[in-house]
Amino acid sequence: QVQLAESGGGLVQAGGSMRLSCVASGSISTLATMGWGRQAPGNERELVASITSGGITTYSDSVEDRFTITRDNAKNTLFLQMNPLKPEDTAVYFCYLQQGGRAYWGQGTQVTVSS
Repeated sequence: QVQLAESGGGLVQAGGSMRLSCVASGSISTLATMGWGRQAPGNERELVASITSGGITTYSDSVEDRFTITRDNAKNTLFLQMNPLKPEDTAVYFCYLQQGGRAYWGQGTQVTVSS
């Protein structure tokens, strides 16, 4: 079983920055891919960034060049640095982990960007 716990959300003004963290615990594979998704009210969940165990990253067009995903494999921790933030980035942000053909999701953390 895998558990994921996000932290670091909150309220920020447009143009500001924020860093999200996600700690994974349980049976974690060294080959797991991790990433972030987000969901705004009335919208479907959107995958915004991912990173493989080897450090290969991908980003959605909406966050490319503004968000940076990193991970600390020794601590099973995932990060998302967001800068500059826009009002349309407002959403609940979820951490996920993929291994063994399954995807695990955290409970999410709210990010609100005021204009």
